[in-house]
Amino acid sequence: MDQNQKKIEDMSFKEASTELEQIVRSLEAGDLELEESLARYSRGVELLKSLRQRLANAEQKVRVLADATTADESVPDTTAAPSTAFINE
Repeated sequence: MDQNQKKIEDMSFKEASTELEQIVRSLEAGDLELEESLARYSRGVELLKSLRQRLANAEQKVRVLADATTADESVPDTTAAPSTAFINE
């Protein structure tokens, strides 16, 4: 790992995706030496794995929140219902 590179686990999602985009551009340009291309490709693979895992975790959290919201909706909301207190009087 290059001394100037942050550890992937210490990067934000945005930082990791930006670096991955830069790696892809540099590889597509084809101006790199073989060794540098391999090093960047390897870094890109690690970034991609991390980004995919983060997305999967975020999707799971959204599912849990959506399920919790759906479960809450099954309980009728009676706060807006008219009061029936006068019936027993």
